[in-house]
Amino acid sequence: MPRDFKRTDRVADSLKKELAQLIHRSMNDPRVEGVSITDVEVSRDLAHAKVFVTVIGKDTVKDAQPAMDSLNKAAGYLRSSIAKDDRMRSVPKLRFIYDDTLSKGRHISDLIDKAVSEINTPADD
Repeated sequence: MPRDFKRTDRVADSLKKELAQLIHRSMNDPRVEGVSITDVEVSRDLAHAKVFVTVIGKDTVKDAQPAMDSLNKAAGYLRSSIAKDDRMRSVPKLRFIYDDTLSKGRHISDLIDKAVSEINTPADD
């Protein structure tokens, strides 16, 4: 019988918590202010991790690019910090990716609100 909670999920959850604390506690780069980790996906061999982030107040990849560049440059530092503090035998290589699902969701919600308001507005005959 397969386990309900795989090791990759446990590692991803641990990385998400540790990275969130490290980014806010030990990175003094103003470009990473407002960064929020939305998800972490770890490969089956636990060698690589995709860290999905959003940046508060930045709705496009272009706007968030400075923060993404800073995070990807600091990936080695963050990885080594986790290795020192954590109980994992090996820490996956980190790659930060901008998560645009919040901005897409906001856009879809705006479209729905617009459509509902057009339906509820009496038509001029």
